Amino acid sequence: MRQRILTGDRPTGKLHLGHYVGSLRNRVKLQEDYECFFIIADLHTLTTKPESGSISEVPANIKEMVLDYLSVGIDPKKSTVFVQSKIQEISELTLLFSMLVSISRLQRIPTLKDMIRDLKIENPSYGLLGYPVLQAADILIVRANLVPVGKDQQSHVELTREIARRFNGLYGQVFPETEALIGDVATLVGTDGKAKMSKSLDNCIYLSDSPETVKMKITKMYTDPSRIHPTDPGHVEGNPVFIYHDAFNKNKQEIEDLKKRYKKGSVGDVEVKQKLTKALNDFLDPIRERRNKFENKKGLVEEILAEGNKKTKAEAQKTLHLVKKAMGLDYFKG
Repeated sequence: MRQRILTGDRPTGKLHLGHYVGSLRNRVKLQEDYECFFIIADLHTLTTKPESGSISEVPANIKEMVLDYLSVGIDPKKSTVFVQSKIQEISELTLLFSMLVSISRLQRIPTLKDMIRDLKIENPSYGLLGYPVLQAADILIVRANLVPVGKDQQSHVELTREIARRFNGLYGQVFPETEALIGDVATLVGTDGKAKMSKSLDNCIYLSDSPETVKMKITKMYTDPSRIHPTDPGHVEGNPVFIYHDAFNKNKQEIEDLKKRYKKGSVGDVEVKQKLTKALNDFLDPIRERRNKFENKKGLVEEILAEGNKKTKAEAQKTLHLVKKAMGLDYFKG
């Protein structure tokens, strides 16, 4: 029997190249060897954006996200894509899990502390403080064996393991002790060169961007600030244009030639960016083509989600039945 994986995204907008190098390309590989559940975590958006205006954008964002999944090669015949809020059992399991975790334990989670600091949240909500518990319920509702994460997210999986151990110790064996599947989760610098690619910083190239948009964004791309003239020797290391060449240009000989000439000052940014534009559009063309094909199939996204929700709900009901039976909460039938 294949091991089961749970991973996913918050539906906050279209996916970009940073998502691709960081997780999407790995998911396409994982679906060949594992039983994969991909969660569209819409409830998690409420932890930082609970306003009605933000919520109204979620349905469109979900559709865009599914189209992005399909366009990069995630196959709904091999993987299950579902919407978190459609599985009410997740919320019930979150409530039960919340009784097994102390507030002080949640306050020690590094990424939670970082989020509160970075977003300058002075009084975090109960929901934000408890979102790692909701994550644990996301994972354990399908009794996932593995969660692909980078090292910075390992603390979340560790909390899930602690909750599983605590539950199993109190009530009997129900949950696996989910393990983190640590990979080299790459981060891609934004087009401004100042931070990782992020929708909120408006420094992204989206998987669905047109060839013209890609060209415009690369033309404006940050390069080497110390280089005033095309004849000045330039720096390749840390230069966003060359980072993108290394990530997406299949012509390695061309990259080496450009790097050599850039260091000598015998090639300008214009040529380097023109060749990056071509390489990136060559990479994105088949993704755009697949996306367009899926987008034109009316009702396809809804059908995929309905099937994914149905399969996940069946698993969730099994899990909640086991949980209530173990806890002795099945004392009234119906």
